[in-house]
Amino acid sequence: MSNLVQKFQEYSEWRKGVVRALEQYRAWTNGSDMADTATDQRLARLMERLVDDKLSIAFVAEFSRGKSELINAIFFADYGQRILPSSAGRTTMCPTELLYDDTIPPCIRLLPIETRAEAQSTSEYKGQSHVWKVLPLNISSGDGMLEAFKQVSLTKKVSIEMAKQYGLFDEDDPDAALEIDENGMVEISQWRHAIVNFPHPLLKEGLIIVDTPGLNAIGTEPELTLNLIPNAHAVLFILAADTGVTKSDIDVWRNHIGGGPGRMVVLNKIDSMWDELRTPEEIEKQLSRQVTTVAHTLAIEEKQIFPVSAQKGLVAKINKDAPLLAKTRLPALEYALSKELIPAKQDIIRAQLESDIHEIAATQQAIISSRGRNVVEQMLELKGLRGKNMNVIEHMMKRVDAEKKEFDASLIRMQGTRSVFTRLSTEVYTNLGMDILREEIRKTREAMEKSYLSLGLRESIKHFFAQVRLNLIESNKKTDEISEMMVVMYRKFSTEHGLALSAPMPFSLDKYIKELDAIEVVYQKQFNATTMLTNTRVALMRKFFDSVAARVKQNFLQANKDVEAWQKVVMAPLEAQIREHKNQLKNRMQSIQRIHVATDSLEDKIASFEALQAEVDAQKQGLQQMQDNLKAALSADLKNLKVAA
Repeated sequence: MSNLVQKFQEYSEWRKGVVRALEQYRAWTNGSDMADTATDQRLARLMERLVDDKLSIAFVAEFSRGKSELINAIFFADYGQRILPSSAGRTTMCPTELLYDDTIPPCIRLLPIETRAEAQSTSEYKGQSHVWKVLPLNISSGDGMLEAFKQVSLTKKVSIEMAKQYGLFDEDDPDAALEIDENGMVEISQWRHAIVNFPHPLLKEGLIIVDTPGLNAIGTEPELTLNLIPNAHAVLFILAADTGVTKSDIDVWRNHIGGGPGRMVVLNKIDSMWDELRTPEEIEKQLSRQVTTVAHTLAIEEKQIFPVSAQKGLVAKINKDAPLLAKTRLPALEYALSKELIPAKQDIIRAQLESDIHEIAATQQAIISSRGRNVVEQMLELKGLRGKNMNVIEHMMKRVDAEKKEFDASLIRMQGTRSVFTRLSTEVYTNLGMDILREEIRKTREAMEKSYLSLGLRESIKHFFAQVRLNLIESNKKTDEISEMMVVMYRKFSTEHGLALSAPMPFSLDKYIKELDAIEVVYQKQFNATTMLTNTRVALMRKFFDSVAARVKQNFLQANKDVEAWQKVVMAPLEAQIREHKNQLKNRMQSIQRIHVATDSLEDKIASFEALQAEVDAQKQGLQQMQDNLKAALSADLKNLKVAA
């Protein structure tokens, strides 16, 4: 088992452990008179986040650099043969995602290249199953799988006009003539996108592998530029050890990958430098010089560059040849991936969960503390009635009644605040609503269709980003207003009625504004102002806008979901404390009324409150235990987790 496989399985065990702790916490809450709809929904969402957690690795390179072979060597060597086709020339003609969805059988889904003529992105087509060609995948046959995987290398011949319509032929490219055959046809991929649903152990645990076509496709397939590559947790940029960095490599690195966490450069095919006429020391020096040169050219540290031999690594793993595997240096790349990728992903998920769990726990602790204080207060109140006459008891009844009336008056005043909350909550969607966004997209497409000048096209898209950004900013102002109002309301109830309320859950749309900025930066890099827009570039620009629109839609959809979820829970701690306080006042009144009717029940009532105090103390201990279990599951060290055989 490689280090990467082991670390990923350990990460999967960690997630399962946290899910189990959350399930126990949720069950305990539901069985301890502590549950409310908002808290239950929040716990359910946390578990869904863990179950749906994905981790993606993208492999990017010019053709014939060994991307598919590297994927075979790292992930599929246990099958004893190649799974992804790998041979001289181009084998991956379209972006290919390897993942696992247990709701459908193993298969390869293929999106026809003809869909590039339509104004929809690949992401939008993913929800339209009827458009895809589906081929079953026989996972019991290695040869059968290899044959099915060859679909991603299929091509077809189309006219130049058709290729231009798809944005796959640039007549202004000086090398364009080389793509035209003797019949005036151009060879293009048969498929636009492929999704392989394959029950590999790591894919089952949420790994997604993205295999890209050659570098020329990076600029023509918006899904890669705007979605798959930027959103990948790790990007492996593969170069050939003997050729180093080419001009097209530099362009793709600078415009689409760049440095940063999870970005690694692989110098593949180091076996081409294994020369029997050179000493091992000479070969090592030559390789070190190449690493230094690549690091300087790409402006990265040498430790981000990994010389390997994917082909010999695959052979070594299949034949269980440890000396050869060590010579290929593949384990060093796998170790670096596991060391950088898995812990970073765990830290992100852990931080998100800890924040939400802390807020849920604080609310429940406040309720139990309030419940405990109330029991003690009532018990002291009842003990103070020993030997007292009816006038004192009646006085106490009047005092509790006055407290209840004052509290009810506060609740009536709160209704006014709640109506403002409802109005502001609705106003958030005045700018954030999906209908508003769809209208902006429609108007922009219309303006682009009417404009044949590059300046007009750019202005249309510039206006789109400006308007959408303004919509997010305006919605953010409304959420700020809601937050400020809730802070005042929380403080008021805490002060007037002694409720133990911490500050309400904060919220901001800033991350969605930043996401929009990131989308615009990618678009501007692709179509910068200095680039002259030819007819082909105009077609490609419109195709990119389709993907931009889809990406912005995803951004807004998530923003809508998060706003809706926040609006549901921001009042939950206050409402939980209000319910608890109302019950406490009601119970106090009932206790005193019973004693007013039958004074001989006083000692029985005191005894029942003493028993109730013991129950509350047990609840406190139970809640603390559940929270400690959750904390332990979250903070568990991956290396201490045993992976199930």
